[in-house]
Amino acid sequence: MVEKIDSVAYYSKLANSSASENKYRNALYYTQKAINFSKANHQKEAQANQTYSLGKLYYDVKKYDDAIKAFLKSVSLSKTLKPSSIQATTYYYLGLCYIKKEDFSNAKISFDKAQSCYDTLEITTTADLLNLQRGIIYKSKGDSDTAFTIFSTIIARPDNPALLDTKAEALYQIGTIEMARNRNNLALNYFNKALDLNAKNKNLEQKSDILLALSAVHEKMLDKNNAYTYLKQHSNLKESISLIDNEKLGVDDYEKFKESERLKEIAEINKENIQKEKTSKFSKLISILAIALISILSLLSLSLYKNNIIRTQSNLLLEEKNRELILAKEKAEKASNARTEFLSTVSHELRTPLNAINGIAHLLLEDRPKKSQMNYLESLQFSGNYLTNFINDILEINKIDSSKVQIENINFNLKLLLENIQNSLKELASANNNNFNLEIDSDIPDYLIGDPTKLSQILMNLINNALKFTHNGEVNVITKLIASEDKKAFVYFEVKDSGIGIPEDKLETVFDSFSQGSVGINRKYGGTGLGLTIVKKLVVILGGEIKLESVVDKGSSFSFKLPFKVSKKPVKVSKKLKPNNDCNLKDKKILVVEDNKINQMVSKKMLENKGVVCKIVDNGEDAIEIAKNNTYDMILMDVHLPGINGTIATKKIREFDTTTPVIALTAISLNENRKMLLSFGMNDVITKPFVPENFYAIISKHI
Repeated sequence: MVEKIDSVAYYSKLANSSASENKYRNALYYTQKAINFSKANHQKEAQANQTYSLGKLYYDVKKYDDAIKAFLKSVSLSKTLKPSSIQATTYYYLGLCYIKKEDFSNAKISFDKAQSCYDTLEITTTADLLNLQRGIIYKSKGDSDTAFTIFSTIIARPDNPALLDTKAEALYQIGTIEMARNRNNLALNYFNKALDLNAKNKNLEQKSDILLALSAVHEKMLDKNNAYTYLKQHSNLKESISLIDNEKLGVDDYEKFKESERLKEIAEINKENIQKEKTSKFSKLISILAIALISILSLLSLSLYKNNIIRTQSNLLLEEKNRELILAKEKAEKASNARTEFLSTVSHELRTPLNAINGIAHLLLEDRPKKSQMNYLESLQFSGNYLTNFINDILEINKIDSSKVQIENINFNLKLLLENIQNSLKELASANNNNFNLEIDSDIPDYLIGDPTKLSQILMNLINNALKFTHNGEVNVITKLIASEDKKAFVYFEVKDSGIGIPEDKLETVFDSFSQGSVGINRKYGGTGLGLTIVKKLVVILGGEIKLESVVDKGSSFSFKLPFKVSKKPVKVSKKLKPNNDCNLKDKKILVVEDNKINQMVSKKMLENKGVVCKIVDNGEDAIEIAKNNTYDMILMDVHLPGINGTIATKKIREFDTTTPVIALTAISLNENRKMLLSFGMNDVITKPFVPENFYAIISKHI
């Protein structure tokens, strides 16, 4: 049978051939020809089917808005026709478009209609496809349990080539649910299974999503190498997909096709109007008026068309500028992240040798040194402590800049907090012969809700600076209640001194990192120049703004206002255990897990000085085996070890021993915190470089 050149079947065949060769511009052109032919010949079913094909082409090139319009038109055309598989498939792809647009309500309606059509036609092979999409919709609405059940049903199906893509997607979706629940090992397992199935179905978009998810879950598990590897694979694949998409249908091809269709539509309107004019039986006057009206409409259409072109060009220009801005923003963020990671790494890596320096200095001072050696050892100890404070300040700024500082909202007594700060700094005030006064407004509520730790950090820095730069003078700490409304209190804080003051040209830069006014001040008074940087950042985090007034040789005033919630509940005062460094540790058995040889020697010597029987191992695997076969009064566990790290080793030990205290030894980094370490089963944390008194106190507390 010879196929007619001008027919729906002929144009459909050309369109399918063009699509298979990635020539989507030609495919769109021939599909539109088929639609026009079926419309002109009043073939409604063919028009509905070809309009569906047009929508499918738009879906393939990711033009989802145009695809939705085409699918809706196809559905409208087929309403008066008998249900068919194409009608059901149209609803299914319409639902997929809505999923891509994150319009989950309309997506659900479309999939339900598709299911109804398939049921009418008694087609059951699409059940898993529809269930997969329903699972995605449940997940998007926060109902992870129902979604999990649906996805689990799909992955339980026997393998067959038609189901591979669906099962891979279900495994990926379960993986994202498990990752959201912080069950990262389970998530990793599902993502790897999804990737294995994906290798058989060649779905690049799906593979890209799985690679990105694998990078994210490795990032959460602190496996930076794998996280980076998968992220790089994802980026490369995304670029390949983009190139493939551009080969299918470039921006220029798409715009040319749309412009061509608009021009054809205008031409068709003009043609119809001319035909009407020829067949019109109206009078000559009416004909002239009709022609004039058609001309006006044509001019308006042309004007609108030109305006649309101008608008499209303007939009493209704006999009290009937006992309440039986004790239610039991303570059700035990458530079900031690189700086933060570098400083964090340097700070972290310096703590381990510092721990050795401070520990050896402490041991030598305890070993009855000669008088001639005392000055050297005390200088060494001072330098170690200074460098420790400096590193702590760098790490604190990194935490603030990387948004890893969490704000607490707990009940506390502001008056008691201020009195404790005053008591802790009395010795420094006395050393410089300063009067240290505390003025507390009696109207301030007894109990407030806020972050007392960060408030203490702010005030300690400001008061410490005031006492350090003031001699034979006064330092006043003033607090006032500014306003109290709707169970909120706004409190004013001021730290005022009569010290050396700050030059006017330095007032703008004094809050910058490593800024101390001048090199002379730095040499005379010391300090890192980071304290005021930390103060400013913390005040902003707590919802305030710090102000500075200063006159050289007359003093300085730092002030800020902070909001607090008012609490009526009294603060529970817990009795703090005083460090009992002299408690009997003799003959206690302690296992020390530490890979650094010098720190092994320091820790062992400090423990043996208290009569402790000490066993040293340098890796997590040996620690697990020794703890399993021996009884110890305590385990001191370094967090960063070769092989498995200290947190995983502790988790393994807790599987057979839940009672022996395990204390973390860590040069704590930007990504670590006390809460995270305790979650692995550790009882307490000793931070390197550790202060000997705190070292003994924490051990005594848990022994």
